[in-house]
Amino acid sequence: MMNSPPKDLPDALVSQVDRVLRSLLSVDRKTGRDNPATDRGETELSAEERRHAAALMRINHAGEVAAQGLYHGQSTTARLGEVRAAMDEAAEEEFEHLKWCEERLAELGSRPSLLGPLWYAGAFAIGAAAGIAGDRWSLGFVAETERQVVHHLDEHLERLPEDDERSRAILRQMREDEEKHGATASAAGGAELPAPVRGLMTLTSRIMTRSAYWF
Repeated sequence: MMNSPPKDLPDALVSQVDRVLRSLLSVDRKTGRDNPATDRGETELSAEERRHAAALMRINHAGEVAAQGLYHGQSTTARLGEVRAAMDEAAEEEFEHLKWCEERLAELGSRPSLLGPLWYAGAFAIGAAAGIAGDRWSLGFVAETERQVVHHLDEHLERLPEDDERSRAILRQMREDEEKHGATASAAGGAELPAPVRGLMTLTSRIMTRSAYWF
């Protein structure tokens, strides 16, 4: 199978600038699906519960910013056109997650992580490196990332205030989507990553999680 030719450089640069701005700035852009919390009524939360729920949703928003960077980086360096298209499609779905988290943060009277540009840039570099290593490794990286994200979402579903059904509805839909992304990447031929790489990914995730909770 022949590799698809790379995009013209000017078009690629314009496209990437647009992606970065969409990922890091609040943009009024219609997404494909409605927010899963739309039909869930707001419940009365204490000040401490709202603060804690907002901190958890800020972590998830930061994770979605990083997911945008990861998929954009992988798309940029993917060798095969179908892999590039799959990464772009996944990034679009992750953008829905980002908007849902952003909307919930606003409802809770809070804000996204101040370190968003760092999360995006770091994830973009990692994604680009994975793509350069080859599509099998890039897909394997997606599969492992999504496995860890599903585990992380399970923890947050347990830690959310019991009555916060709006945040919970968002995380449940995100979990379903992330599990699908991981399964798709594995089925497409993703290679299993070495244990040291998986461990480094876990450590990086913990650093981001603890930082985004507060900042």
